[in-house]
Amino acid sequence: MADNKFILTNINEAEGVAWLTLNRPEKKNALSIALLKELADILRSLGDNDEIRCIVTAGAGDSYSSGRDLYDMRGGQSHRRRIRGGDGGVVEIVAIMRNLPQVTVAAVKGWCLGGGLAMINGHDLVVAADTAKFGMPEVIRGSYGATATPSLFHGGIPIKKAFYISLTGRNLTGEEAERVGLVSQVVPEKELDNYVATLAKELASRNGATLESAKIAAYMQKDLPFHMALQADDLVSHRMRYYTNPLSDVEGYLHSQKGGGTVKYVKPEDGK
Repeated sequence: MADNKFILTNINEAEGVAWLTLNRPEKKNALSIALLKELADILRSLGDNDEIRCIVTAGAGDSYSSGRDLYDMRGGQSHRRRIRGGDGGVVEIVAIMRNLPQVTVAAVKGWCLGGGLAMINGHDLVVAADTAKFGMPEVIRGSYGATATPSLFHGGIPIKKAFYISLTGRNLTGEEAERVGLVSQVVPEKELDNYVATLAKELASRNGATLESAKIAAYMQKDLPFHMALQADDLVSHRMRYYTNPLSDVEGYLHSQKGGGTVKYVKPEDGK
């Protein structure tokens, strides 16, 4: 990964965290095909790394991403019949992220528009700066936001809010995005990096099989009827227990909680 041009990597196997930074700050990290291909290759490689349990994406400079690189897209346009599945691009990134065994976290500051919005919708968690700006400006230039639209409307936010984002082209602040459920949490911009670093280390301290099972359960069950979700849950639970025993250290866990709740407990088998 040393020859990466558009993605800066900081892979810390000791902590179990990989930071991937979109690195086109002069273009507000616009998503060119070359950048997206590089990102896809890195994500696939990390998916096979059992030492990494949390993957964070961020943007260099003052923005997460201004969306797809329109000049790059225009240069690749043709009037041929459509290619099934599109050009890879953001669709591929979202698909890869949903299937990764690791927890994915987007750390968002500045602009997060169009394809950038679609990309964060592929993450499991999104932490935004209060000053961040989220939006789908595609409608303004005569498009409807391919990939951004299904990822937005499949994200569980109220449909009227989703239509407001997709049809008006107006932006939401980080605080507004949190209120509608577009992001997991919002923090002051100056605290964003430290907050996400702490969160990523905390997530990475958990059992890898447990994290993967939690993702499988959530994404598989979210659109099932409740009785089928319970049946699917039973299967995932049995799968998880094949890899780890959640009850192997009951005494240590209860002692760490001391009648309350803390995230500092780490099972002995998961400690580094």
